[in-house]
Amino acid sequence: MKKYPEERKNAIINKMLPPSNMSVPELVKLEKIPYGTLYTWKKTYIDKAVEGTVAKGSDAKTWTIKQKLAVIIEVSTLDEQARNEYCRSHGLYNTDIEAWKAHFVKDTEHNVTDSKNDKAKLKQLRSENNSLKKELHRKEKALAETAALLVLRKKLDTLWDESEDA
Repeated sequence: MKKYPEERKNAIINKMLPPSNMSVPELVKLEKIPYGTLYTWKKTYIDKAVEGTVAKGSDAKTWTIKQKLAVIIEVSTLDEQARNEYCRSHGLYNTDIEAWKAHFVKDTEHNVTDSKNDKAKLKQLRSENNSLKKELHRKEKALAETAALLVLRKKLDTLWDESEDA
């Protein structure tokens, strides 16, 4: 496997991004780099963008979650040309929007699995609580019975002491 210098790799990745927006097949012909390598670089770049480690548009970093969601919804119905025009007018990149979308999907999936896990844990805790209540009730009954036996024993001892004295 051939190792490429980081500078060249970054330059090629920048060709995939706006304003050039070169496709992978074009870059394969131009740079003589295998398809798989370019797709891997692109995927790695997008994954890093989702995690927030790649800084793109300066304005895009300061946007609130509500604004990002509004942009995603707004551009979802646009064709590619209109979407590119929207991005230029708002100082965004298509990759910004794709990264936001991927981030929202990832968070939503995480929240759904958390919800399922929380429900299962709640069910387990309720079951555990019920069994502990039953055990406590059983022990309270045993304690009351023991206390009653102690009282009866004292009374019996008192009666025996009185009958011996008489």
